[in-house]
Amino acid sequence: MCDAEVEFIVVGGVAGVLQGSPVLTRDLDIVHRRTPENIRALMTVLKSVDGVFRPDPQNRRLRPTSEMLSGTGHLTLETKLGPLDVLCELEHGEDYEALFCDTELVTDGTVQIHVLSLPKLIEIKQRSGRAKDRAMLPVLIATLEERNRKE
Repeated sequence: MCDAEVEFIVVGGVAGVLQGSPVLTRDLDIVHRRTPENIRALMTVLKSVDGVFRPDPQNRRLRPTSEMLSGTGHLTLETKLGPLDVLCELEHGEDYEALFCDTELVTDGTVQIHVLSLPKLIEIKQRSGRAKDRAMLPVLIATLEERNRKE
């Protein structure tokens, strides 16, 4: 996605992992910028990784559309690289533009990725109420506290 210049923010468990939190997660969650140009770039990437909806018990291999990526929903996809959740918004009004100010830039020296900040990730996990999010909270909080102690 980085090579294709798709504008996105990593959210969810991988956002925690990229900031040093030792949590386990099964999929990559992103919030993408919903401009026509960015949606075209994202569609190209999704085609290249064979992105199809999951679960699909009938194995119809349904693909997302530009209209879906322009909306407000969550698209849960399976790709040849693994599960990918493409989120138009986390919740109403929490889209790319609204979340961007709460991101951190993570780099390996070559690639730079915008990742939801730990404080914002913790806030979102606290609001969600899902059991798997509640289980992740103590680890995320401890990671943030440890990072703050080192600063």
